[in-house]
Amino acid sequence: MKYGLQFRDVFAAWEAFLDGVLITLVLSFAAMLGGLLIGISFAAGRVYGPPILRRIVVIYVDVIRNTPLLVQLFLIFFGLPSLGVRLDGMTAAIIALVINLGAYTTEIVRAGLEAVPRVQIEAGSSLGLSNFQVFRYVVLFPALKAMVPALASQFVLLMLATSIVSQISVPDLFHAASIVQSRTFRDFEVYTVIGVLYLALAFLFRGIFALLYQRAFARR
Repeated sequence: MKYGLQFRDVFAAWEAFLDGVLITLVLSFAAMLGGLLIGISFAAGRVYGPPILRRIVVIYVDVIRNTPLLVQLFLIFFGLPSLGVRLDGMTAAIIALVINLGAYTTEIVRAGLEAVPRVQIEAGSSLGLSNFQVFRYVVLFPALKAMVPALASQFVLLMLATSIVSQISVPDLFHAASIVQSRTFRDFEVYTVIGVLYLALAFLFRGIFALLYQRAFARR
């Protein structure tokens, strides 16, 4: 049996794909910002905090990194209502993605912080800087420079993982593709198109991160 490729009906739904891309971008940037803030805060607590805080961070990282993102998403969207907490799909998706990315980012940032030479930290303290100033000016910048490549890769993986939020009917790119597929029955064409779109987004993100790295670090 021969199968004739027909992209006309698929391309006719370009507005649905565009809306899906925009939602995917919103989810990605919101999760990246929240995940990075969690990563920096928790990594600092893991490296410089008291023993109890270090233990809490270790438990958080181990639990999140060793359970599926889908389970975490379902717990937030379907599980919390049992406790009286109801969230819309978009909010639940962002929270799940932030929590998930935060665990991975914590380990990346922790490795970067621990890579800063101890003598460099002591030099900052000897200049009369406070602990916060030492962390901000002496530790964080060189640590970020070392960890940017790993963070960029993790952020791209996060963007690709946003496709899972379609399981709770968040209208992202993958959800849009599912709707178009149900209307056109052009499975191969639809998923080829979104595959290309996700690939283009991945290259776009990598290009943005490379540009940011050049602007922030390459000349210093």
